[in-house]
Amino acid sequence: MERAHDRQGMRARWIGRGRRIVAAPYAPVVAAVLLAVLAAAESVAHVAGALPAYSSIGETVSAPAGEVVTPSADVAGTPSADAPAGEVTARPVEASPGDAPQDRGPAAASLLVAAGLLLLAGTLPVALVRTQPAVAAVTVSAADLLSLAALHTLTAAGVAAQLICGYRLGRAGSQALAVSLAAPFVLVALAGTAAGGTGLPTLLAACLAPAAAMAGIARRAHTRALGDSAARQAIADTLLEHAARGERARIARELHDVVAHHISMVAVQAETARLATPGMPAAGAERLSAIGDTARAALTEMRRLLGVLREDAGAEAADRRPQPGLRLGELNELLDEARDASGTGARLILSGSPVTLDPGVELAAYRIVQEALTNARRHAPGAAVDVELHYTGDGLRLLVRDNGPGPAAAAPYAGHGLSGMRERAAAIGGELRAGPAAGGGFLVEARLPAGDGMPG
Repeated sequence: MERAHDRQGMRARWIGRGRRIVAAPYAPVVAAVLLAVLAAAESVAHVAGALPAYSSIGETVSAPAGEVVTPSADVAGTPSADAPAGEVTARPVEASPGDAPQDRGPAAASLLVAAGLLLLAGTLPVALVRTQPAVAAVTVSAADLLSLAALHTLTAAGVAAQLICGYRLGRAGSQALAVSLAAPFVLVALAGTAAGGTGLPTLLAACLAPAAAMAGIARRAHTRALGDSAARQAIADTLLEHAARGERARIARELHDVVAHHISMVAVQAETARLATPGMPAAGAERLSAIGDTARAALTEMRRLLGVLREDAGAEAADRRPQPGLRLGELNELLDEARDASGTGARLILSGSPVTLDPGVELAAYRIVQEALTNARRHAPGAAVDVELHYTGDGLRLLVRDNGPGPAAAAPYAGHGLSGMRERAAAIGGELRAGPAAGGGFLVEARLPAGDGMPG
């Protein structure tokens, strides 16, 4: 398994290197130069005799009736029993080691110059394949077809240039032109086969040129399909995001319309009862006033929270305040409210070296203290409350303790208040427990990390 994984990794690295090399700006120029050098070497090998010399397609030569074909220095004619009158079968005469090289004359020089020009025209245009694929493909195809017509052969470099240009034209240029430029090679190969002989480069060009053009066309279609798929996915994500925003705004509007209405009614009725009830004791009037103040504060806080959900609440942005945390002013304000509401003592105890906590952790700690003080006023009225913040260096240990009757008289503690506090602690990677305190009363203890434990 490890060897297979290593082989796959090595293969992926080599593929990545190849793609980077092909994508380099200088890659077409380098490829054109290398192909031109290869074509020149192959042409020289033809002339020197290391490769078969340029020859015509077919193996028979016809002469008029009554004429005798005189063998030249390198071709001898031998009559065939099956050949018609006036036709002889041409066959090459093998040169002996002692034969002197023959002077090919002006025809050989012209052939060499023509071959050089054709090989340059059939390879160097590859340098333009990235910027002008149509020009490069037409030039290379014309040079290769002229080479077939004049010399009856193709160089391997010319075939490679034809494949490169055909692929690039099919991928980035005219698809119809790419297919049209590949078709003549098929016709030439069929004609040569019918005449009795076709070279291997010609057959390769006939088979691979259409395949290269179709591969470029297929690659373009695949790239376009990937782009369309990415665009559709982006549109779907945008629509989903807009739908989520709309749903949040709808929920915010409904909460504001329903909950805010009832909280406003609580504030109005408390204020009305305080003012309209004759002979009300001062303590009762203060309690009703506190109820109205608490309702208005809850309404303001709810509007601020819903404003985060509502994207269309720009007019209310100026009324928003930062989320509360563990600043002394905010904690003292909470304790002052608890003292005013219950008429008993409430202490804030700090221990350890205070450290900067994540804003999400500070908000969760503030809400836990707020909920614990509210539960203490509700289930242990008149009990003193201690709020202790112990900084441990890597987090915060939070304790809220009252000296009331304890859990026996506070059965509702198992309701939504404790569940909400536990959820807040768990959401940031902390934990919370609640139960009877040593020596009586009720204890809420939370251990919170220094950073927000939610995944980023």
